[in-house]
Amino acid sequence: MSRLDELITELCPDGVEYKLIGDVCDFINGFAFKSSKFQGYGKPILRISNIQDKKIDTSNLVYFNLDDYTEDLSKYIVNKGDIVVAMSGATTGKIGVNDTDSIYYLNQRVGKFVPNEKIILNRFLYHILTSKTQLIYQISGGGAQPNLSSEKLKQIKIPLPPLPVQQEIVRILDNFTELTAELTAELTAELTARRKQYEYYRDLLLTFGDEVEWKTLGEIARYAISRIEAREVNAETYVGVDNLLPDKMGKTTSNYVPLEGRLIKYDIGDILIGNIRPYLKKIWLATDAGGTNGDVLVIRINDRKAVLPKYLYFVLSSDNFFVYNMQNAKGAKMPRGDKTAIMKYPIPVPPLEEQERIVAILDRFDALCNDLTSGIPAEIEARQKQYEYYRDKLLSFKEVTA
Repeated sequence: MSRLDELITELCPDGVEYKLIGDVCDFINGFAFKSSKFQGYGKPILRISNIQDKKIDTSNLVYFNLDDYTEDLSKYIVNKGDIVVAMSGATTGKIGVNDTDSIYYLNQRVGKFVPNEKIILNRFLYHILTSKTQLIYQISGGGAQPNLSSEKLKQIKIPLPPLPVQQEIVRILDNFTELTAELTAELTAELTARRKQYEYYRDLLLTFGDEVEWKTLGEIARYAISRIEAREVNAETYVGVDNLLPDKMGKTTSNYVPLEGRLIKYDIGDILIGNIRPYLKKIWLATDAGGTNGDVLVIRINDRKAVLPKYLYFVLSSDNFFVYNMQNAKGAKMPRGDKTAIMKYPIPVPPLEEQERIVAILDRFDALCNDLTSGIPAEIEARQKQYEYYRDKLLSFKEVTA
């Protein structure tokens, strides 16, 4: 019998009481910082976009000056270990924890949980909440405009075993999380090495001199201008900058779908590039047809008998293109690619047979690095699902009335 089994047998053999989240912890909504006062240094603001992978993503923080506000902002501070939730937008329902030594300030539409640790441990609450992200998203309304109410959030019922049982569950899940993180780090390091190898060969294969014809992007492709009605797209076929993945990782399902209006239509074989903050390197070769907005460029090849879509995709996936794009971008806080300059980017155009050979080689590397159905990424995904399985088993209790 495990230590956990012994504790359950001793302290709660008939089950545990379930309580509303609002009965076991306080909840603090974020402060409405003025975007006009955002700056590149000072005190960091935690926005909904900073909650990623159950942590705080510091890659796109904005900052503010305390002297710009007369209000007491102390209650909005996010200290190490604090648990936060995104309450609207593409990340609605996502739970994060501050595992850094830095402090942040809650922006509006980000909430913070303050548990009563006499009855519920902070880390136990964290594991419970990460198991409820789908439910939290559902009570936010889901669909195109999810919006989470703190009152509805407080009505979620959670199991409340005795503190010694909570402590043992936290110990098990934290150890499992640590082991999973270590293995994921090793696999990620291997994946990074593979990607560097892939990028080396890609750049090598795409390095040409005067032996091939060179053309500007605008000579071989154009921006798509055809339109599609919003009602014709869904979460799988709508593409915005939020569901284009950084670092050339393609796209994911969109948490937002417009309900009305006309969108830019993309077709199979078009190349979609996120045009906000080009340094994020968001690019996807369309495998289906759908719609997008003006923040995403849709590049359509003029003659696919002269230039293969996948060949052009590999050319535009190079760091050289994104460096060029940033050099010509406009705007400081939120840089955008210059559409005219992008069309002047030089493209080597070897014979079709050579394009096919290059694509075949790079396809094999690309699948090894990025295909979530095989290889290293699938192994990382399996480890995460294994954690979720054991977490859900450990947090399942028979309910008893008080």
